[in-house]
Amino acid sequence: MNQIRSTRLWTRVSAKLLARSGWATMLTVCTSVQVFAQPAAKTELAAHRAVYDITHERAATSSGIVELTGRMVYELKGSQCAGFVQQMRFVTQTVDRAGKPSIMDMRSHFKEMPNGKSFEFKTEQLRDRKLVESATGDAERGAVGAELAIRLKKPKSRNFNIKRTVVFPVQHSIELLAAARAGKSIYASDLYDGSDKGTKYYATTAVLGKPNPGDLNSTLPKAENAEALDGLQSWPVALSYFDPQKGKGDELPSYELSFHFFENGVSRSLIIDYGHFAIRGRLTSLDLLETKPCEN
Repeated sequence: MNQIRSTRLWTRVSAKLLARSGWATMLTVCTSVQVFAQPAAKTELAAHRAVYDITHERAATSSGIVELTGRMVYELKGSQCAGFVQQMRFVTQTVDRAGKPSIMDMRSHFKEMPNGKSFEFKTEQLRDRKLVESATGDAERGAVGAELAIRLKKPKSRNFNIKRTVVFPVQHSIELLAAARAGKSIYASDLYDGSDKGTKYYATTAVLGKPNPGDLNSTLPKAENAEALDGLQSWPVALSYFDPQKGKGDELPSYELSFHFFENGVSRSLIIDYGHFAIRGRLTSLDLLETKPCEN
């Protein structure tokens, strides 16, 4: 059960960060985005496909995991005028303490309309090639932006509202970059990305470090086409995700993510810490995809 829960958490991380993100990105940028409450800021994301190798960083005995390897393929297409489409596939093979191997295959598809007006999601989770979970739904922002109408289709049909201001994955990345460029040390927002079968949002807090040296990318492990990031500004980021339903106080985050975030949105040197174990994501290749520029 720990293994399944942790894989779900990683799915959330990949969709936005890099955005996620999520969190990954390109050189040829064709997206000019105005960030909420940042009238002077201009944040550009680019269409791209990024591949990350996943390895086991550490694990507590309680995790039940002794080996973990995998790969994540993340793709972002679109623009601010047309909206964004994110697709991710994340496959891991783990070995438990009894020596039993297991393959987890996570697949997700997200569509985010211009200016964060609406969001669509579809996720699937397979274990040893058998479907164990799937979710489909959409979210639409109210006229004043402070209420979100959620319509779930799978696994069960359900409609409900979130009565607070939340951001979607691409919005989250844009605002995080804007905060870094503005020299802020903290960025906090509530995020809705279809997590937990689309039933909840998460409170996020990012601690932003000072800009990295301009030659950082050239000092990182080699990756195909990663030279596209040479000379770009980047920041060290530590991002924590909290479950608001657990109440306020000194509760521990559901998970924490640290990475180098480049000015055009790409993330490198990922560490995802779930508390009972942690994994590392290393960029191995980066492909820049063409996108039709927005018309002014």
